[in-house]
Amino acid sequence: MKLFVASDIHGSAHYCRKMLEAYDREKPDRMLLLGDILYHGPRNDLPEEYAPKKVIEMLNERKNDIICVRGNCEAEVDQMVLEFPVLADYGVFDLGKRILYATHGHIYNQKNPLPLRKGDILIHGHTHVPKFKESDGIYYMNPGSVSIPKKDSHHGYMTIENGEFIWKDLSGTVMRREILS
Repeated sequence: MKLFVASDIHGSAHYCRKMLEAYDREKPDRMLLLGDILYHGPRNDLPEEYAPKKVIEMLNERKNDIICVRGNCEAEVDQMVLEFPVLADYGVFDLGKRILYATHGHIYNQKNPLPLRKGDILIHGHTHVPKFKESDGIYYMNPGSVSIPKKDSHHGYMTIENGEFIWKDLSGTVMRREILS
């Protein structure tokens, strides 16, 4: 299974459109969104073409492709307008030899992980900074932000397939590649 992983759209129709173009190019089986879909939050400036209603429309058209976890900017009202579940604190994926825990990152993260065993992965957004870190045999990853990248990082996403984890910018340029056996 090929997963397309993205986080922190924050209501930007411009960057959501670019993300969906990347999704179509990648041809994955599913899209995993790590939260903060519609709102920019009080700590962020408005992203380019801030238009949550347009983001709702674009994502609802793909509702059967999307798996999503709740970000710190999601609220119950978001579930009223989005046609796919958005309020789970985390999701669990069996990747064969390892488990992938997907969450937003504001609750569960490297400092406060979910129950992990050596070889498992905790993937989250929230910081808006791409990340790959191994600590005591556990992997921590972040795809970065679709619309509001921080610390001089790129607007991006990542793909996961057959133990290969690839971070890309929205044009598809590979920024980092990691292979876990």
